[in-house]
Amino acid sequence: MTTFIEILGSGFTAFFSYKAYVILPAFMLILAFAARMKASDALRSAIQIGAGFAGIFVVFTFFVSQISPAIDSIIKVRGLDYPVLDIGWPPLAAITWSASLTPLAIALAMLVNLAMLATRMTRNLYVDLWNYWHFAFLGVMIQGATGSVFLGIASVVLITVYTIKCAEWSAPHVLRETGLDGIAVSPLSVAGLLPYAVCIDWLFDRVPGLRRLSWNPSRKRNIGGDASGSASGGSASGGSADAANANGESSREKTAAIPAAESLLGEPMVIGFLVGAFLAFLAGYGIRELLEMAVNIAAVMFLLPRCGGLIGEGMGAVSRAVKELVERKFPSFTGLSIAMDTGFLMTNPSVIATGLILMPISLALAFILPGNRVIPVGDLPNLISIMSLTVLILRGNVIRAVLAALPVLATFLWFSSSLSPVFTREALKAGMDVGASGREITAFTDGGNQLRFWLYHLFQGNPYAIAALPLAAALVFFAWKAHRASMRKAV
Repeated sequence: MTTFIEILGSGFTAFFSYKAYVILPAFMLILAFAARMKASDALRSAIQIGAGFAGIFVVFTFFVSQISPAIDSIIKVRGLDYPVLDIGWPPLAAITWSASLTPLAIALAMLVNLAMLATRMTRNLYVDLWNYWHFAFLGVMIQGATGSVFLGIASVVLITVYTIKCAEWSAPHVLRETGLDGIAVSPLSVAGLLPYAVCIDWLFDRVPGLRRLSWNPSRKRNIGGDASGSASGGSASGGSADAANANGESSREKTAAIPAAESLLGEPMVIGFLVGAFLAFLAGYGIRELLEMAVNIAAVMFLLPRCGGLIGEGMGAVSRAVKELVERKFPSFTGLSIAMDTGFLMTNPSVIATGLILMPISLALAFILPGNRVIPVGDLPNLISIMSLTVLILRGNVIRAVLAALPVLATFLWFSSSLSPVFTREALKAGMDVGASGREITAFTDGGNQLRFWLYHLFQGNPYAIAALPLAAALVFFAWKAHRASMRKAV
């Protein structure tokens, strides 16, 4: 048994040594061939997906190179000193891949998805292999805390089932807001917020005054045709976006004209310029450095939708082919969705606007929040991805999305601070040089993930975590009911 686990571990280590933008296109190419796509179409779609994700990696690397020095300068200029370092999510993934439990956890998560499909517990194919590390990481944490392999594996199964169902429930929101049919949002850190987002949207609808407040940069894509959205709303989806609008599902109402100021602020480039200039000002930059940073961040926000459009176009073609094959072979199995990372959502102006606005808000919260011990640096750009599905659920309304994000950001700070000893211990066990001069490490968003924090304490028998069980169950039940209602309405 030990030899088998070692062989499996070596295989997974070799496989995942490739970049995500190589692994995913390769897997999607295999899936495209299995769906009987033409070789030329399959290859084109795989290259589009790979090029899109590689582009996003390149753009985000440049983004981090611009924003990290500014945040470091803000901390230095204002004499701030926080004992925990936010080094971003990659070290957490590295901890996961170095753990002995991971090969078994990844294989088990794959089997869980296949079993759920076979038993009709889900209609979601979770092909985002790279983000399986989220499932294994919880198991590694719980095994480290309890010493029990069984509890570690049990937590992997539980979080896998939850994430796959949330991914499945995300597909109607993706269709309504992007026009992409049969595509779902995969990462635990993104899809896991779905029950909360559904409930907060329901609450906002019942607050007088607030329910009428709306700012939706995405709605101009329904007026005159926005070229930047054509990849996700046109060739990738056929006429499904129009169908969603015909059913009255979208909040991006058609209007005769949009005020010039609102139209300007609806451009991610403009928001990027303003946020970049604001952060540079806080960092004490001179006028030349301020303008350079502002323009660089604007360029990042221009390029992201183009990369996302490639992913949406490639994924749309493969998704349609897979759905047609499955529904032809199994006529009763309709509504299949394929879970993907959030790169395809980078075409949505509301998603990008929300993420950018939340960055300075996160810094402000970090400075004033009692009990916080970390300044978000490494994981700060990840907010665009983390909040993307929540923005879709809130129908592209940036005002609602920012308000909904406030408790999410606060808990990110508290929970990532609280779990920093755990992450530091696991990093040292994995032989990683944290390079932190004895300081603890964490990751602002993935390290502060609310579900992982709760399950980590629940599996250790924490009474507060146990007391939260009814609330968690109620949130999931409400999300399930909302999904069922939306599916009946679509039919």
